[in-house]
Amino acid sequence: MTITSLPNGSITSPRGFRAGSVIANIKYRDRLDLTLLVSDTDCATAGVFTRSQVVAAPVIVSRETLQANAAAIRAVVANAGNANACTGEPGLVAARAMQQAVGDALGFSAECTLVLSTGVIGLPMPVDKLRAGIDAAAKLLNADGGQLASQAIMTTDTHPKSVAVQVALSGGAITIGGMAKGSGMIHPDMATMLGVITTDAAIDPSTLHSYLRRAVAVSFNRISVDGDTSTNDTVLLLANGVSGIEFDSAEDDAAFLAGLTSVCQQLAHMIVRDGEGATKFVEITVNGTSSDTTAHAIANTIATSPLVKTAFAGSDPNWGRILAAAGRAGVSFDQTACDLWIGNDGLTWLQLLASGTPTDYAEDGAAMIFAASDIVVRLSVGCGDGTATVWTCDLSHDYVTINADYRT
Repeated sequence: MTITSLPNGSITSPRGFRAGSVIANIKYRDRLDLTLLVSDTDCATAGVFTRSQVVAAPVIVSRETLQANAAAIRAVVANAGNANACTGEPGLVAARAMQQAVGDALGFSAECTLVLSTGVIGLPMPVDKLRAGIDAAAKLLNADGGQLASQAIMTTDTHPKSVAVQVALSGGAITIGGMAKGSGMIHPDMATMLGVITTDAAIDPSTLHSYLRRAVAVSFNRISVDGDTSTNDTVLLLANGVSGIEFDSAEDDAAFLAGLTSVCQQLAHMIVRDGEGATKFVEITVNGTSSDTTAHAIANTIATSPLVKTAFAGSDPNWGRILAAAGRAGVSFDQTACDLWIGNDGLTWLQLLASGTPTDYAEDGAAMIFAASDIVVRLSVGCGDGTATVWTCDLSHDYVTINADYRT
């Protein structure tokens, strides 16, 4: 199995995809805020959406569109600055108007387009600006447009997020590309951001959906910045089959899933590193539980604890907060069986707790690890087979500053 990262990879790295991005002045001034991704041929498409009970109009419309037309999607249109959430019937009308505008500009049915929006909740969509932006973006479509597309979906992100890999299959090499936006309101469950992934492999929609759910489960559903999810969370996976390469064996299936997971995890890590106000990237692994699910519950509770996250922000090795968070995760374990390690590179470890008892570690050494920009935490709570890894960041003063005046 060979997976090769492509330099300057993006959603248009796979064959047969083009993108165009423009300044539509939806909320921001003088920055890209609308992008249009188009495939040269029909795409098998899968989507994973927010599980919130409050969902944005583009989520409703894209879900409906996928249910009716998962084998023949041609385009994705996305805007930043306005989430089109909590906007009632006018919001649904606006989302469908975006679909129709793409169809009118490119000459295919409105039901061939999926819609993504991100930004402020509760504001009406400026439909005229969207239509004008879509018309302009359609005239700029090109195979090198992927990098600009990842810029056009940013809100509080400090930099764009895109990646692509090439995967060797028995019939030849296929490419998987992706972009994502996300910096705040990042937490399971489900995708915690906007993401679009493309591939030139030939795959049917039902198989594609299975692959996407498995990849999301160990990537976007394993990250947390602030414990909040969004009304608009969406990840889409489009396969246009332009390569002509199909899967001929279980080895091909495994290789594609590995490539897809790699793209999703790389994007997920980029989101955490770009968390609002974040200064630390933290990997937390829990093992020794009865199942992977219970391990995930403990790891997730640690990752979302404000006390743990502020300790990371202050470079304070107050590791008791980690154990305290684990204890309230709703999972039974024996505290006298707990072992806790911290490290920076995953190779050099400092053990802080052994069989529930503090070790004779050097406080200066622990403080040095907590002061690093990348921190790894390993907690063993017993001898079970369950294990899970999540990725999170610290919680700094800047997070409050960013979100205290987001609308202004």
